[in-house]
Amino acid sequence: MRRILSILLENEPGSLSRIVGLFSQRAYNIDSLTVGTTDDNTLSRITITTQGDDRIVEQITKQVNKLVDVLKVIDLTDMPNIERELLLVKVYAKDEVTRASVTRIADVYSGAIIDMGKQSYTLQLISNAEKIESFLDMLRHETDIIELVRSGAVGIGRGDKALKG
Repeated sequence: MRRILSILLENEPGSLSRIVGLFSQRAYNIDSLTVGTTDDNTLSRITITTQGDDRIVEQITKQVNKLVDVLKVIDLTDMPNIERELLLVKVYAKDEVTRASVTRIADVYSGAIIDMGKQSYTLQLISNAEKIESFLDMLRHETDIIELVRSGAVGIGRGDKALKG
């Protein structure tokens, strides 16, 4: 089962490498990882997506919580949450028919054309992973993908509660 872990930790050199090292030592795979400072510059927030059943995720959570720099770990999968990912994708757009279909797909998915070349478009989509996969499938039916990059998931719980130390 896909899990989204949100980790609040001190913004110190080596904090991220200790968390990644823990995953590596225990042979847990990280599907995506994003990190950035919070509204408090002394704190960072890491969002990790991984695969595992309840027992494995509980074990990961306990081990991450033992790290000195970590203030709190939350499994966002277990609560109402908002998840987003950024996709940038460059596609061939050689002729008017292809350009029109790529533009139509971008419009339907609320994406944006952020760059145009002589034979290519670069598109941006911010959404959840499922919608991004659907968007990519539609593009693949209309044209060839030259290059793509995804940010990985970021997530936040819904409602008034906050991930605070």
